[in-house]
Amino acid sequence: MSRLVLLSGWGVDRRIWQTLEGYWPAPIEALAIDWPGYGDTPALPDNATLDQLASTMDKQLPSDAIWVGWSLGGLLAAALLDHLPPPRGLILLGAGERFYSDDGVTPSELASFRRAFARDPNATWRHFLRWQVRGEPNARQAHQQLRGLLGDLPDANHRVLAQGLDWLATLDNAQGLHQAPCPVMRLIGENDPLVGSLAREKASILAHAGHCPMLSQPAQLAESLAAKAMLAVKERP
Repeated sequence: MSRLVLLSGWGVDRRIWQTLEGYWPAPIEALAIDWPGYGDTPALPDNATLDQLASTMDKQLPSDAIWVGWSLGGLLAAALLDHLPPPRGLILLGAGERFYSDDGVTPSELASFRRAFARDPNATWRHFLRWQVRGEPNARQAHQQLRGLLGDLPDANHRVLAQGLDWLATLDNAQGLHQAPCPVMRLIGENDPLVGSLAREKASILAHAGHCPMLSQPAQLAESLAAKAMLAVKERP
């Protein structure tokens, strides 16, 4: 049996993974968890470091599981490879070495988004929900699903969300992933509006999906994650 730990992205808690329930193949055991400050988990202190994040997540990110990090969750999971015992494998979903790119979300777009967040956090969060579903086959339906799962307000407070934006703007895992201590698998929706071409070149492509394939292609996503998990287990020495 392969254990998967599912990690969400910016402004989104573990409820996003509920859509995959019922689609996992028999050898897979999947558990969605929250980052600090989401759900019932205590938030990190201001200006928290990756060491502090690792200390908080230590028991929730076991080395005998495969970590599946979506979007910011993938960036953080990759960064934690240098701070925690390595897992059996890491699957990056909708994530590359860094969040920003010249042909995905540009640094100037991210800076503008952060300024908008500082002015009106809740409205900016709602805009982001619409933004990230643009690549799905039916963006309107995907947005309705997302709002149905998450509600009208973010689960995390504004300070936690601001910390996440800091990580989106600063994390660069290029060197760490190049020397990763475990197999690293990558999966990106073919129409993901947030990911640039460099990240796509290193990833398997999920057809008919954008940044939120758990909304538009849950069966296909569960099958693809399960297949990559099994491959990661075989590749690990």
